[in-house]
Amino acid sequence: MKLIAGNSNRPLAEAIAQNLGISLAQASIRHFADMEVFVEVLENVRGEDTFVIQPTSFPANDSLMELLITIDTLRRSSARRITAVVPYYGYARQDRKTGPRTPITAKLVANLITVAGANRMLTLDLHAGQIQGFFDIPVDNLYVAPVFVRHIRDSLSVHGKLPTGLTIISPDVGGVVRARALAKRLEADLAIIDKRREKAGESEVMNIIGDVKDRHCILVDDIVDSAGTLCNGAVALKDAGAKAVSAYVTHGVFSGGAVERIDASPLESLTVTDSIPATPAVAASKKIRPLSIAPLLAEAIVRISQERSVSSLFG
Repeated sequence: MKLIAGNSNRPLAEAIAQNLGISLAQASIRHFADMEVFVEVLENVRGEDTFVIQPTSFPANDSLMELLITIDTLRRSSARRITAVVPYYGYARQDRKTGPRTPITAKLVANLITVAGANRMLTLDLHAGQIQGFFDIPVDNLYVAPVFVRHIRDSLSVHGKLPTGLTIISPDVGGVVRARALAKRLEADLAIIDKRREKAGESEVMNIIGDVKDRHCILVDDIVDSAGTLCNGAVALKDAGAKAVSAYVTHGVFSGGAVERIDASPLESLTVTDSIPATPAVAASKKIRPLSIAPLLAEAIVRISQERSVSSLFG
């Protein structure tokens, strides 16, 4: 097995390697003066089971090109199998035509990864499950719910029991399946925020479906970008009488003034995985708490390499 790390999230790649008890393969990924990407793997990978660890987060296009060129490098170096490990799949929100003459970029990126030479895809909490169908290669979409459940139990349990009145909140109708799965594991209640999005990056809370008065509410989502949805949801929940509001999110994009918005919001805390590396502003926030998904990804990589079941991780 060989692990090759791109530049997008090297700390996560190193944590995965540490969990596996191996070292990252030696590789040089650099840019020419005109920002063309050049990749050179500095050790033999012929006949090896290779894993390229590269979330396609900011800068999204550079990260994507590094991933594609690294995959092509391994294919031309006679690697036996190439698995693209993409914890955060960029362009996932462009998964359908939202209007006339608009692209479905999530499908385009799937085509690029496949044509570059990847044999498998390993990712985490895809924005929409149907994106798996955009690929003509096997896709393992890991769910972060078990990691969140353990963290919630460790953080909130008193004498081994969760507080009464725990409610999992979906910040929109599209996230109900994700929130319901978490609520079922925690044996908690479920509520939904019905919102109207006027334009990209902005949301307006319209109504709360479910009882949240005097309850500890946990908002659950897959992506926090501008943080408008989370912060507006937290305000609405507090206005509806919620005792406390916190949030768990898989991918922390944190664009624009997201961190300042979160720090000024009624949220007590926002727990986010390290699928995207934390910026200095995120690291300095008193409300944003990191949660490593390296052990989950490492276990999935071992199972793929050994041809064992990945889905049983979430049984």
